[in-house]
Amino acid sequence: MSAVQRKEWSLATPVLSKSVLPKASDKASKTARKTSTPTAALKAQPDADKTLNMILSRLDDMKAEETVTIDLRGKSAFSDYMIVTSGRANRHVGAIAENLAKGLKETGIKSVHIEGLPNCDWVLIDSGDVIVHVFRPEVREFYNLERLWTQGPTAAKAI
Repeated sequence: MSAVQRKEWSLATPVLSKSVLPKASDKASKTARKTSTPTAALKAQPDADKTLNMILSRLDDMKAEETVTIDLRGKSAFSDYMIVTSGRANRHVGAIAENLAKGLKETGIKSVHIEGLPNCDWVLIDSGDVIVHVFRPEVREFYNLERLWTQGPTAAKAI
């Protein structure tokens, strides 16, 4: 037997001794540990279809106009759905965006990214699986995102 013992480390090996670790005497800390596992975090996030249905319901409640849903599955790796909709004025666009952000956070989606809220001409809400563009009508007509994502691929023209 050698004088130097080699210790194998694995994820199951405790790094700190039990005397240093906090005691889990109350019930709240035990439940907090159970829900902090990666599996529980994955279960807490709703899937893309549930998120899409919630967003479409909120848009209908907020009287968003000309709502178009674009299915990006198989076309893009960054998202499953894109929604393009319009509000009547800047204030309406801002109200729609804030309502959607509130609904997404209530649903359990923590990483909601919002851009364009100070101006409210074009507000982008990125929830991961579903991206929502809320436009004023003039801005929507100018950028015409629906045409960009719904057109099929065309062959390049030779000059």
